[in-house]
Amino acid sequence: VKSWADAFGGELYSVVTRYSGSLLLQKKYKDVEPTLKIKEVDGLELVKKFSEQMESMLRRKVEAVERLVEAAEDADLNHVYNSSLEFDYYNSLLINEKDENDNYVELGDEFILEPNEHFNNLLVNTTYSDIQLPTNVYNKDPAILNGVYMSEALNPVFVDNFERDPTLTWQYFGSSTGFFRLYPGIKWLPDENGVISFDCRNRGWYIQAATSPKDIVIIVDVSGSMKGLRMTIAKHTIVTILDTLGENDFVNIIAYNDYVHFIEPCFKGILVQADRDNREHFKQLVDELQAKGVGTVSKALTESFKILREFREAGQGGLCNQAIMLITDGAVEDYEAVFEKYNWPDRKVRVFTYLIGREVTFAPHVKWIACNNKGYYTQISTLADVQENVMEYLHVLSRPMVINHDHDIIWTEAYMDSALFASQAQSLLLMTTVAMPVFSKKNETRSHGILLGVVGSDVPLRELLKLAPRYKLGVHGYAFLNTNNGYILSHPDLRPLYKEGKKLKPKPNYNSVDLSEVEWEDRDEILRSAMINGETGYLTMDVKVPVDKGKRVLFLTNDYFFTDISDTPFSLGVVLSRGHGEYILLGNTSVEEGLHDLLQPDLSLANEWIYCITDIDPDHRKLSQLEAVIRFLTGEEPDLECDEELVQEVLFDAVVTAPMEAYWTTLALNMSLDSEAGVEMAFLGTRAGLMRSALYVGSEKISNR
Repeated sequence: VKSWADAFGGELYSVVTRYSGSLLLQKKYKDVEPTLKIKEVDGLELVKKFSEQMESMLRRKVEAVERLVEAAEDADLNHVYNSSLEFDYYNSLLINEKDENDNYVELGDEFILEPNEHFNNLLVNTTYSDIQLPTNVYNKDPAILNGVYMSEALNPVFVDNFERDPTLTWQYFGSSTGFFRLYPGIKWLPDENGVISFDCRNRGWYIQAATSPKDIVIIVDVSGSMKGLRMTIAKHTIVTILDTLGENDFVNIIAYNDYVHFIEPCFKGILVQADRDNREHFKQLVDELQAKGVGTVSKALTESFKILREFREAGQGGLCNQAIMLITDGAVEDYEAVFEKYNWPDRKVRVFTYLIGREVTFAPHVKWIACNNKGYYTQISTLADVQENVMEYLHVLSRPMVINHDHDIIWTEAYMDSALFASQAQSLLLMTTVAMPVFSKKNETRSHGILLGVVGSDVPLRELLKLAPRYKLGVHGYAFLNTNNGYILSHPDLRPLYKEGKKLKPKPNYNSVDLSEVEWEDRDEILRSAMINGETGYLTMDVKVPVDKGKRVLFLTNDYFFTDISDTPFSLGVVLSRGHGEYILLGNTSVEEGLHDLLQPDLSLANEWIYCITDIDPDHRKLSQLEAVIRFLTGEEPDLECDEELVQEVLFDAVVTAPMEAYWTTLALNMSLDSEAGVEMAFLGTRAGLMRSALYVGSEKISNR
């Protein structure tokens, strides 16, 4: 058996080396070695350079948003509210719709739409923005008409931004009255029930930009009088409040009747981060609440004030706003003693009260509680009122920011832009949004702190990662991004989609996958903590890497280099594998020599790599990467921007590997039909993404098509 095995091995080896020509390739690289420069890669320098480029790209996005904010605030300052304003605008639901007499319907004029590669080939109009309204908002409400009229001023700014920075994607303004102005304009399709449920005021980017981080305790009355519809409305109110909270907020829920109980006993006496998992957990528990017994508010209030005070004094939580949400069907007294003891005179905690039901006998007390604790009082008598009434608290919380004109720039966690255009099949891209609030600058209402809305723009994370190209990181190298909450923005091991039947769907928690779930640190979470704190540094870990779709495992030693991207909550990490990405070869090949070899027929370049930027100028979009490189080298397209270092490496590889073609061709000509049955094709790839191939049999005979 041993001699069989040896013979088989020897035979296989000689066939493979002969037909692949690997010995010739080694010799060719050996021959040019004296003229090569070999440079060691400095990981820290690399990660800092990438981070600076990313920062300048993101800064361009911020500048675009700042220009929009300025335009919106000025337009509002010069606009005089007119309650009888008559005005036609492009309503994205109605555009291009005609009535039975073949006239365009009201608010639905002709709106020219063309497919645009930059926007995933959607039909868009890049000269105008148009307006989307949720179904429950009346499209001719005076407040809407005035807002739409005023925000027409954003059109030229949208267009100008897009011309200045062609990598910008969607830009938009979400108004506090409920309309959403989107550039470029699109046709919006309702869901299968004919409803448009998208309301910009519920989106993460709107809520994050409109308020600062907050600690909230929700107190809900579960005494006997809350039975039936009141309980249903109360539950819906809690769920709606939970939906307005995000990663930077902290929350807990207390239910009270004869005694006070935390609806999740594990969270007794503390506040928890309002991340997706905790919010979903609370929603399930809220759903199980039942009404019985007699309500005593004072104990619940006391408990809430204590928690908020402890958190404030220990420097935990959001360290910004604190509020109590009281949901009840009435208060017998006004509990002045509790407030006097815990909240006056500083009134550090705002108290918002939601009176459930149609009864008004106890309304004065409930209203007094809110008004004497810098809060807001609303009465909710039907399920349909919940949304609008809950949104009010955000405007109250944002007042101090408005009065001081703090334009905080916020960046959201990664999310898929499918939600924005549920009406159109999107290729699912991970995005982050940069957003900023828009305030009213009018002097007469300045002290009211009126928030007009939020301006935002989407940044596809793919664009960011293009700035950390794979070829600079070696074979197993990669770059990843995470946020200051420890969640991944982008990572090769982040698999946000799953297959349901034939459709790909996002996993429910795709945007809150923690870094520790993909980079398994065997000891303490040094890497995670350092990156959350935005530090710069490096560490080394031994890792096991699955390759070939998980069929094999490699044992590698990886060097992690990380730094923060300034002015954003993000951190960038770069991973280099020892023995795979530490050195770069720099060859000096003249253009003439290299071009000749690049023009050979069976040579190709990795098309998903970026040798030249072809996706910005429409004239370049039809070029493949290889065509673009050749035009760049011959000087046919002087305005092509290319990565000179990478093109230089390609030229070098083209020259060194050129003799392989002749070698393969000679072999192919000398092959008799039956000599080596089974050898069909030879190919090679270089680290600069250059590939060559040769067929040994007619293409119709290849066994694996």
